[in-house]
Amino acid sequence: MVKPINDFIERFQSEIRLNEKLIVEKQNRYFLLSEKLESFALKDFFYAGIYLGKVKDEKFFPSFNLLSMIAQSKANKVVVDDKTEWLFICGRDVFRQGIVKTMGSKSKGNHTLVLNRHGECLGFGRITRKLDEAGAVIENVSDIGDFLRREPSKAK
Repeated sequence: MVKPINDFIERFQSEIRLNEKLIVEKQNRYFLLSEKLESFALKDFFYAGIYLGKVKDEKFFPSFNLLSMIAQSKANKVVVDDKTEWLFICGRDVFRQGIVKTMGSKSKGNHTLVLNRHGECLGFGRITRKLDEAGAVIENVSDIGDFLRREPSKAK
């Protein structure tokens, strides 16, 4: 049942393991429950515990809760400067000059988490070229600004 979640976590070469007994799937959405909440999982619910993500069209879409959990472990990560942080949450890709620190794999094709200087997970991307080359090196896949960009415009 948790294969989509574990497969996603492995993309970052992370070693976190979630207690599969406490993960509940409801309408292709996955939740991590506490032991106290587990007894209520048999009942109908809309939201319970920590939302981990959803599967849509056989593709897993992680929650930022899950991304933050991965960021707290050993995983592929980059820390970016303040300007790059703002550009990334506006949907832009990461350029080499904006990377302050790298952890984990730097290989082309791998996924990496993007963190700000405070260690907060801003989202994730795909490494498109060696991180020591000039130009855009991380393609933005998902970032915390996505929710705001999906809001309908109220301009008249």
